Amino acid sequence: MFLFFSDQLIEIFSAFNAFTYITTRGILSALTALVISFLFGPRLISLLEGNDIGESIREDGPISHAKKKGTPTMGGILILLSVSVSTLIWSDLTNSYIITIFFSMLLFGLIGFIDDYIKLKGNKNGLSASIKFFMQIGVAYGAINYLFYGSVEPIATDLLIPFTNNVRLDLGWVFLPFAIFVIVGSSNAVNLTDGLDGLAIMPVVMISIALGIFAYVTGNINFSSYLDLPFLREAGEVFVICCAISGAGLGFLWFNTYPAQVFMGDVGAISLGGTLGLISVIVKQELVLAIMGGVFIVETLSVILQVGSYKIRGKRIFNMAPIHHHFELKGWAEPKVIVRFWIITVFLVLIGLSSLKIR
Repeated sequence: MFLFFSDQLIEIFSAFNAFTYITTRGILSALTALVISFLFGPRLISLLEGNDIGESIREDGPISHAKKKGTPTMGGILILLSVSVSTLIWSDLTNSYIITIFFSMLLFGLIGFIDDYIKLKGNKNGLSASIKFFMQIGVAYGAINYLFYGSVEPIATDLLIPFTNNVRLDLGWVFLPFAIFVIVGSSNAVNLTDGLDGLAIMPVVMISIALGIFAYVTGNINFSSYLDLPFLREAGEVFVICCAISGAGLGFLWFNTYPAQVFMGDVGAISLGGTLGLISVIVKQELVLAIMGGVFIVETLSVILQVGSYKIRGKRIFNMAPIHHHFELKGWAEPKVIVRFWIITVFLVLIGLSSLKIR
């Protein structure tokens, strides 16, 4: 929106020209999302409490979680609101990548909202897994299909191998199902990780910042040439929405940190996970996302292994899945689990960022 009026503003005061730079708008995007979160967070929490929109707790979960019953959920609405307003103000709304990410995020959020709403109405399982899965696939397919045929700069079908001398694998027609797998897998992985106060949102913040750096570099012909990365003319603008996600995430963490005043709910986790997956596809860093999101992957694998082991052998591998609950039942205090998983994510994000230069 700002760019729409930028020419007129610059004529009035030339200093407004500084606000047209991607880096400046990225910083302002993060700050705007953060301020919106601070302003509307208490109001949303009060609204959720007033309407008895509270979290239900697993009966087989850690005993310490019993006190969390009734804590307001669906706080992801605050994140979506903050990101949306910030993106509309500071991003280039004619950019095909921004359009795709923005609407995909909202559609993923709608899936999560429906899932949360059904749970609040008494069905603890929410949407059936198959329906939720196919809805996620539908959004992912729509996004990738638009990027192939509807955008000014169609995305390539090659897969970049990190830490190599620009080795690329052309996946051809396989790229479409692969990209859908990355987006849907990321969406569900973040959702599974969102089981402790602040556990999921801080890795999302860190990874969004890192993907924003990849987007900025990929969209700059000088940096992309120097670092031997594919140049995508419009990709730099993705930096702005990545900053909005990081700012909104930090603002939400203010209320979600232990002990949480509000939970993200599926409306937040499903949308943020799907958005990170889509951004990684756009900037051609799908494998780097797998590195940086290692905590999400381990959480998901722990559930798959637990279910598979129980069905095949009749025995469980972990005390409880996802794996963060396993460590709680082993005697780790919840804040210790959370912070240690954050530290691991910092380490993994730094490894992912190092792939910019180490090759």
